[in-house]
This record gives sequence, C-alpha cells and structure tokens, in this order.
Amino acid sequence: MDDLLEQLGLHGWDPSDIFGIHLAVEEAIVNAIVHGNKLDPAKTVHVRCSVSPALALIEVTDAGAGFDPASIPDCTLEERLEVPSGRGVMLMRSFMTRIEYNARGNSVLLEKRREPNPG
Repeated sequence: MDDLLEQLGLHGWDPSDIFGIHLAVEEAIVNAIVHGNKLDPAKTVHVRCSVSPALALIEVTDAGAGFDPASIPDCTLEERLEVPSGRGVMLMRSFMTRIEYNARGNSVLLEKRREPNPG
C-alpha cells in the first residue's frame, strides 16, 4: 500500500484523491481477505497497481469462490441503514471513477481517472 501511495504522490495526485484511493483499495483488500478467502491463512490476495499522472488502476484478486456483485443489497435503503454489510462496495464506488468485477466475482478492478485541472 505504501508503494501505491508513494507513486500517487510522485505523479502529483491531489491529497483528497490519494485519500479516497487508499480507502477504496483498503476496503477491497479487506473484502478479499474476509469475504473472499474467509480468513484462511493458506489463501492469498494478489494486488496489482498501475499509476500514471492521469490514471490509477488497482486490481485485487482473492482465492475464493467469488460472488455476484448484483447480490449486494443497497445499504442506503431505510431498512438497511442499521446493517453494516455492503458499505464497503458503496465506499469503493463513491471514491473511484469505475469499479468492475470479473465474471467469477473474485477480482475487482478499481479505476480512478484524474480530473484535468481547469484553466
């Protein structure tokens, strides 16, 4: 994670973007460990990153069976406000430009496009 944050800084990313990317990636990794790998220490999580001045791509893949992202209930519905699960995916979506799962549901691609500076 430190390498990713350092690269974002070296490429001139805004601190608020770095903060959001950090939170989204951390959430993806925690989801991979807890939900994907079911806390099995024999299973691994792979993280690949690519950072440029305009784009950050982070892929987090676990060794689990995967899941259907469409099955995650909307945590903003009134009947779900007190339920803690599902907030991580909402957080990732709010901080990243795009998130995309593979067909199996055990890998997520997080993409953040840097907004051009006005004027």
